Amino acid sequence: MIDLTGKAAIVTGGSRGIGRAIVVRLATQGADVAFSYRGNESAAEETKSAVEAQGRRAIARQGDVTDPSAANALVAAALETFGRVDILVNSAGITRDDLVMRMTDEAWHAVIETNLTGAFYATRAVLRPMLRARRGRIVNITSVAGQAGNAGQANYSAAKAGLIGLTKATAREVASRGITSNAVAPGFVLTELTTVLPENIQEGIRSATPMGRFGTVEEVADVVAFLCSDEAAYVTGQIIGVDGGLVMM
Repeated sequence: MIDLTGKAAIVTGGSRGIGRAIVVRLATQGADVAFSYRGNESAAEETKSAVEAQGRRAIARQGDVTDPSAANALVAAALETFGRVDILVNSAGITRDDLVMRMTDEAWHAVIETNLTGAFYATRAVLRPMLRARRGRIVNITSVAGQAGNAGQANYSAAKAGLIGLTKATAREVASRGITSNAVAPGFVLTELTTVLPENIQEGIRSATPMGRFGTVEEVADVVAFLCSDEAAYVTGQIIGVDGGLVMM
């Protein structure tokens, strides 16, 4: 059984969807968790309560991941409250879908800044305490879109592909200090966004997925929890697909 007792984690975008499932799973395995959220305070409070129900400490901090000072503040809050930071999961992300020829500058920059630059800010902020401690786990939530591309999502695909590069470069830089850096690439997962898709679209997704179904946020969180554990000490620079076989590389 994965045991994160005594560990302290930071999760960006932790109030809903995959991020929330990761927050709750890490707490279930014994970790204290600090997480950021953009604006949904009620969802953040509900997630915080779910962590505390596991007997773990929780910090819910509102902030924009595109602001480097927000990343610094989140790390500082975790260090002040927990006394350590062992885990970082970069889960915050948005979409602004359109065809390349119609995509606005704002839509491009918003997705790149949130999904990629935000992960860089959080990683940079957390590395100093991890390097001092000579231990740490960094997990980035990328996507099958970053591996195979997705029509109508050039900005999202580019950001998620960039996360793969960030993951591998970070892994090479810090491996000798006992810090691992990996990424999880979900396929089509049941969230608030996918459950409202028309049934014909959902059926097309199921047909394209070898396992014939959507994934769940809990299945993504399971893999993240493993990568955050001592059992994954010799795993770094890897991109783990949780996609039902949609992308095989």
